[in-house]
Amino acid sequence: MKASIALFALLPSAITARSLHRRSCTSPPKNNTCVLPSTWSWTSTGPLIGPKDDGRNLAGIKDPSVIFYDGVYHVFASTAKEEGYNLVYMNFTSWEEAPNAEFFYLDQAPLGPGYRAAPQVFWFEPHKLWYLVYQNDNAAYSTNPDISNPAGWTAPKTFYPEMPQIIKDHIGPYYWVDMWVICDEKLCHLFSSDDNGQLYRSETNIEDFPEGMSEPVIVMSDPDRWRLFEASCIYRVKGAREDQKYLLLVEAIGTDEQRWFRSWTSSKIEGPWTPLAHEEDNAWARSNNVVFEEGVDAWTKSISHGEIVRTHVDQTLTIEPCGIEFLYQGMDPSFSHLPYNALPWRLALIRHNWECTCS
Repeated sequence: MKASIALFALLPSAITARSLHRRSCTSPPKNNTCVLPSTWSWTSTGPLIGPKDDGRNLAGIKDPSVIFYDGVYHVFASTAKEEGYNLVYMNFTSWEEAPNAEFFYLDQAPLGPGYRAAPQVFWFEPHKLWYLVYQNDNAAYSTNPDISNPAGWTAPKTFYPEMPQIIKDHIGPYYWVDMWVICDEKLCHLFSSDDNGQLYRSETNIEDFPEGMSEPVIVMSDPDRWRLFEASCIYRVKGAREDQKYLLLVEAIGTDEQRWFRSWTSSKIEGPWTPLAHEEDNAWARSNNVVFEEGVDAWTKSISHGEIVRTHVDQTLTIEPCGIEFLYQGMDPSFSHLPYNALPWRLALIRHNWECTCS
């Protein structure tokens, strides 16, 4: 634990001013079409957010969900230590402020103590409520009318009475994890993974949400569970051509045992999904297509569980195709021998090195 705290003590000096300015889309889509690149490259900051020396003795901060709303970044994440998981919230107005942002531990809210992990936040316009979706050995959610009030998150409710049978049939000895909600004009869809090579999807009518989730179906499967592992996230791409209207990201574990992201696109949330950048030698985000800011050491080999920074905060999860920023968890690989819950994950930002080529 002392080693992980010492690593975090280095965070402010690892940040360069150039790395922390927001990018805007300088070449907005013309004719309402934008073609996503088939090859991606990124530039990363050093670690920005990690555990604080506040008596909680956390090993890692991980699994972030992030939005930029009303001039403020709002970040939710898992808190991890050997004893288990819960959730934390922080906000700040610039990435320079992130290392010093105050933590609000959500076990102090009605959301409560116990196992909660892998949050996702969005504004559900029909209810005029913020939803926080997370795992608690089921697919859970809490609501809050004010995202900046961490004490306002309600006690957990679940989308299913218990683990659905199709997941029980395929999960084997592994875990049901990483719930993700996205809605279109008619339906809200709930995605999840089983760490055993399956990606699942359920749906309910938008007017019934969050009730009425259907039995899941398998969206995608891979006999090599490491290639379709967990941390899926799905976005609507603003201005994209029809067959790239939606972008799917799934975390994999590579042949080098490091984590990375694969990607697919589709014209609709139900799929089918067409590969975009999904192999180790042409990844959406992996150590071989990420460079670090000048003056920042290559502190991680894993580009792991994270989220695109959203400025459109509603249930459609719409993202801009230009200037994509992705808040991810990374880790100094010299700590990889530690037990899983004791791994010293830190949050950092990658920015896409792409001159927007919308036409």
